[in-house]
Amino acid sequence: MMPMTFQVSNNVTLLFDFWDVHGPAGMVLSVFVVLLLTVFYEVLKVWRVWLGNGSKLSQPATRYTAPPSCQTDSSSVLDSSPSESSLTPIEPQPPTTSTRKSWLLHVVQTLLHIVQVTLGYMLMLCVMSYNTWIFLGVIIGSVLGYFVSFPLLGQTV
Repeated sequence: MMPMTFQVSNNVTLLFDFWDVHGPAGMVLSVFVVLLLTVFYEVLKVWRVWLGNGSKLSQPATRYTAPPSCQTDSSSVLDSSPSESSLTPIEPQPPTTSTRKSWLLHVVQTLLHIVQVTLGYMLMLCVMSYNTWIFLGVIIGSVLGYFVSFPLLGQTV
């Protein structure tokens, strides 16, 4: 029977039958692998946000523009800004390279999402082994991964 409370032990089976840990050296190696997987998970999570927010392709183009009568070279901001009622629809444009790139970005985002969700569930199952060392490896990996990848959020594509 699997324990349902946290145990400090050198014996654990992680994710698959072949990942059976017996002894301190195997536990240190397993904690290191889990830590690296968690760092990769955090980097992947921030990378997806960075790709989505930083890409100009992910920003939908506006369908409205101000009519020529409202577009003046006046120095007053209030005089030159159109009101909501004066916006007129732009004619739809045929699909362009930008649309194709947008779809490519969407496919890449979807594939990264699949990897992120799969890795997240695998890490959850590692924590559910109720081994204290594995749990600490996930926590420290999460902290390190976020610390390393957080500066990416301030950069643009």
